[in-house]
Amino acid sequence: MPRPTTLYARIRQILESARTRVARSVNTTQVVANWLIGREIVEEEQMGKRRAAYGNKLIESLAARLRKDFGDGYSVQNLRYMRQFYIAYPRLISDTESRKSESAISSAIRHTVRGESGDAGSLVAIGHTVCGESWEPGLLHPNLAWSLYRHLIKIDFPDARAFYEIEAVKESWSARELERQIASLLFERLAKSRDKAGVMRLATKGHEIASPADVFKDPVVIEFLGLPESPRLAESDLEQALLDQLQSFLLELGKGFAFVARQQRLTLEGDHFYIDLVFYHVVLKCYVLLDLKVGKLTHGDLGQLQLYVNYYDREKRTAGDNPTLGLILCTDKNDAVVKYTLGADQGKTIFASRYKLHLPSEAELKAEVRRELKQFTSSPPSS
Repeated sequence: MPRPTTLYARIRQILESARTRVARSVNTTQVVANWLIGREIVEEEQMGKRRAAYGNKLIESLAARLRKDFGDGYSVQNLRYMRQFYIAYPRLISDTESRKSESAISSAIRHTVRGESGDAGSLVAIGHTVCGESWEPGLLHPNLAWSLYRHLIKIDFPDARAFYEIEAVKESWSARELERQIASLLFERLAKSRDKAGVMRLATKGHEIASPADVFKDPVVIEFLGLPESPRLAESDLEQALLDQLQSFLLELGKGFAFVARQQRLTLEGDHFYIDLVFYHVVLKCYVLLDLKVGKLTHGDLGQLQLYVNYYDREKRTAGDNPTLGLILCTDKNDAVVKYTLGADQGKTIFASRYKLHLPSEAELKAEVRRELKQFTSSPPSS
């Protein structure tokens, strides 16, 4: 059978073929079909020399016809997403080592546009071929649905996009969770304290936890609480809000955190002290004590957390536990005060992070990085 000559006919047959196999693999079939549609549009545009007027007219014409035959899922905006999808993921269906699957991909596309039996199944088979142990960001993965790719294609920086792909697969993020992590600049917050090699590891391995420093991020973004910026905000109100939104807070803290207790009392010779929140980290195998401060961090706050951490290490830690970690969340801090209060040793187990009640902008995050670099370069060398 000769290859259909019109763009609309080719796309129509892709959709009809995918629809017949949708019960077998809804996500993968939809993703592959949308990628193929984007590929057809881009190739047609290249033949039209990518003229803006031609491209707009092409997509509008396609949308009108496709919506009539296949429903509202093929609007002008959605076709633009598919076009962007192919441009952002040109190797989505590809061999991870030598791209030897090019002929198999061409064969699958040829079967698809002809409407022959087994065509959509071939597309799914390709997806499973590249989704095994050799999978890498940029290639098809069965756990990445179209709703996730819709958010991923909006990320311009390739390393950041790769990081979010890996984390979405490893952590089984929903589309809403992925959108929130992107909006909260998770990659940038993790990357800002790493060197070039560390950033590359984020882009190729995702967020790996090998030491306590890998666990905590600065700032911590808790916009999901819906609390206004106010000097009258009480620590008890902040604590209660975090517990009311515990699932979202655990997502922001990151992988490995398990909630243990709130306002845990310590009694030392008749004096009572209360730890705001206690967690256990299942990856590092240690307790994490979290203290909340609604104002600027002081050396007294750090000393109090040192007390809690030392108590836990002596009284609560068992043979299977690693040293206890402490984290203070505050609205502001002086990094020099943190450095010289904790010293070299406890600086590896006690951390201080600012919290943000709103999503930070990229400009705000860059200002944080510049501030930290300035303090780092201006600090006297340690003896």
